[in-house]
Amino acid sequence: MQEIELKFLVPEYKVNALMRQTKIKTSATSQLAAHYFDTPERNLASAGIALRIRKENADWVQTIKAAGDGMAARLEHNHVLDKATTEQAISEQALAPNLSIYQSGEIAAVFQDFKIKKLAKSLQRQYVTDVERVTRLVKKDSNVIEVAYDLGVVKHGEDESQQSSIHEVEFELMQGDTSYLFEVAKTWCKRYKLCISTVTKAERGGLLLAGKAHSDATKANAHPLEITADMSASDFMRAAVHHCMLQILPNASAIAAGSQDGNHVHQLRVGIRRLRTALKFFAEFSDNINSDWMPVLKQTFSLLGEYRDRELLQLKTQPMLEEKGAPSVDWTPERDSLTVAPIDAVQANDFQVTLLELIEYSMGRSAGDNTSDADAASRLAKDEVSKILGKLFGKISKASSHFADLDIEAQHEVRKRLKSLRYISEFAAPMYKKKPTKQFLKYLEPAQEVLGEYNDDIVGQEFYRLKAASDAAAWFAVGYFRTQQQHAAKDCAVSLKSVQDAPIFW
Repeated sequence: MQEIELKFLVPEYKVNALMRQTKIKTSATSQLAAHYFDTPERNLASAGIALRIRKENADWVQTIKAAGDGMAARLEHNHVLDKATTEQAISEQALAPNLSIYQSGEIAAVFQDFKIKKLAKSLQRQYVTDVERVTRLVKKDSNVIEVAYDLGVVKHGEDESQQSSIHEVEFELMQGDTSYLFEVAKTWCKRYKLCISTVTKAERGGLLLAGKAHSDATKANAHPLEITADMSASDFMRAAVHHCMLQILPNASAIAAGSQDGNHVHQLRVGIRRLRTALKFFAEFSDNINSDWMPVLKQTFSLLGEYRDRELLQLKTQPMLEEKGAPSVDWTPERDSLTVAPIDAVQANDFQVTLLELIEYSMGRSAGDNTSDADAASRLAKDEVSKILGKLFGKISKASSHFADLDIEAQHEVRKRLKSLRYISEFAAPMYKKKPTKQFLKYLEPAQEVLGEYNDDIVGQEFYRLKAASDAAAWFAVGYFRTQQQHAAKDCAVSLKSVQDAPIFW
């Protein structure tokens, strides 16, 4: 069975209002005590599997959850255990899952990489969750959504003094059309300023064991691209958006939860840039694309960039300059004085609603789906993508001969085209032979790095020029970047020339 649910963080100032809508006459309150199991090496967690035994009202239920589409859908299997036997095992501190029930049926595939008997012997209780859950149903026609408000803690399996809090609300489709799930979720998201969370209770337990507040930043290559050579234009578009969301959502979730790790900001920006590339160049691949998405994504990307630029000045540019003899320049005040911090940009309601709509679209659940996209469904993506790659490659090749003579804005456009060429090549790669695409990308990546460094220096020079008005020590950097600029532009031209010579794969 596949569960489809959306999970959100609850802002403190909206708790009372949210509870008034959740704790109504027909709602139910239950105490959920769950014991989570894994091997000492955390093999199940590494495979995206969560295994728990939880008391649900009067019953003890063993549940296995495995990865679904990585966003809103997960595979779930529940098995009610004998109450007396389970409670006796708990009292004797001998509670253990029964893995024999997974030896057959569709759930058996989840354990195909494990030897069940060997796994059963190595399982240990890793952590415990103790949660008060308030649930109510939201109904419309034949559609039923369960809203569950969870408040509690996750405790270390061996030391219960080590705890972290759980405070979230979940929307699960119990019956009916998925579009209703998103309709309800968007309404509550707007009303209570909710923020999407990708962190499961099992992940919270894993983070507690690791002594971490947030998961590491998620990169684009963390998930395989589910794209085939015979894919239609509309299916290709959906798969590309889906892949971008698998990078965007966990990074946005971490920032919304309070992470100040610059890597989360950087990888979120990369994910948004990849998504904007897909929406721009594959716009004709689907009629179900909402034109409101791009402005919101662009604004969020820009706000995150303001923070990222200032962070790089402090952590990367200034140390590099000091190695060359530059005096100290402190960029902390500029970063800390930003009116919109990354958490503000990510928690913004328009961005959160846009994320929900993109999840809905990438799951193939958007309104009017499979009707207006009839033309795109009949066209092969490979043919269309090849044309896009050819045009981009031609423009970049043309610019390689006179890059150093272009003005800064035109050079920036070449850099953006090069990034787009790389992202589109990565999206398209599974439709072509592996070796030629891999070889082509090897030509692109060094050039993108050289142009990226050049752009960072251009941006850095302008920041230091403005800083010099209040701190004379910044003039060293201004002079350094100015003397480097012409030489660096020539290096960019040489790198672009190598791209021009790259053997194309399409």
